[in-house]
Amino acid sequence: MEDINKETPVYTISTTADLLGISIHTLRMYEREGLILAYKKASGHRLYSQEDIERIKCIRNAINESKISINGIKTIYSMIPCWKFIDCSMDQREKCPAFTSHSQPCWTFKHSGKACFKNDCKQCPVYKDHAECANIKQSITQI
Repeated sequence: MEDINKETPVYTISTTADLLGISIHTLRMYEREGLILAYKKASGHRLYSQEDIERIKCIRNAINESKISINGIKTIYSMIPCWKFIDCSMDQREKCPAFTSHSQPCWTFKHSGKACFKNDCKQCPVYKDHAECANIKQSITQI
């Protein structure tokens, strides 16, 4: 059997919910809140990768073990220094809500006219490299 790349979206929403022991509604809520970016097929059906599952495990751990609210998690994600990964100018930073706000992850904002305007947020290192809790902590502590 061929190994599947951890970034390849292969799990349906119901399979993902079953693997994580949560409801489909919870997965949709995490997406609506901007905590995860699910891959959507042309039909609108969501698919999740192993990397997505790791991200959701991190979120679930923060909620259940550390008692951090969804708004708290969004604030933590907003603290990831995206400007260090994207290399945008200070002028762009000062006009960017991802830099000036501390309530939403950068991938939830529209980036028109910014350095990352044409980037796919799901492939951006700010999102992609922070699926595991340890990587989030490491990025924040380097500020």
